Amino acid sequence: MSDDGAQDLRVLVFDVNETLSDLTPLRVRFEDVGAPADLMPLWFAGVLRDGFALTAAGAYADFASVALDGLRSLLPGVKEWAGDVEAAARHVLDGFAELEVHPDVPDGVRKLSDAGFRLVTMTNGSNTLTERLLTKAGLVDLFEELLDVRGPRCWKPAKAAYRYAVDQVEVRPEQALLVAVHPWDVDGAVRAGLDGAWLRRGATAYPQSMSRPTYSARDLRELADALIADRT
Repeated sequence: MSDDGAQDLRVLVFDVNETLSDLTPLRVRFEDVGAPADLMPLWFAGVLRDGFALTAAGAYADFASVALDGLRSLLPGVKEWAGDVEAAARHVLDGFAELEVHPDVPDGVRKLSDAGFRLVTMTNGSNTLTERLLTKAGLVDLFEELLDVRGPRCWKPAKAAYRYAVDQVEVRPEQALLVAVHPWDVDGAVRAGLDGAWLRRGATAYPQSMSRPTYSARDLRELADALIADRT
């Protein structure tokens, strides 16, 4: 980012699922209902796929509805699985209310808040769950707005979702930076006129077919240090 751009950056827009929250405990929820833990990432990828597909078709359904449909489809296909699909699906989804933030998130968020950045969230999930997650971590008061796609009624990475987020806090797209672990989210934000920060969290490569991130950092602590250094 140029020096002028760094000085003009006002708002950090955080993705939530996997960026702030650690979804690993959901694997145990799958095991609880007699399904393999490794089904969790396949299911979550399918939820994103179907949410994106609905948005591309000009339709909308909320995260919980799409997630339940995915579980209803996957669980009966598990070898030798037998059980109550609806009860099992609800048990898995209830796990979102018990999630915690990644270990680097509290330090990174506090550093950024102390440095004067305005912080908001924008999730394909639920702002109610975002509030619970951040309250549990003692961070909720540091965020100005907790937003979700029920507002624009389209999932990220649709341009309208990012524009909705910046409109809510009354800044121009170029005054905002989207922070996400997902390259597709970073790409969508950049195409919508925001800057994008990719948290690698162990990933080794960013897709060459997507818009390049303005920042790339190992985790939120490292990103906070880079953003604060660029402001000085």
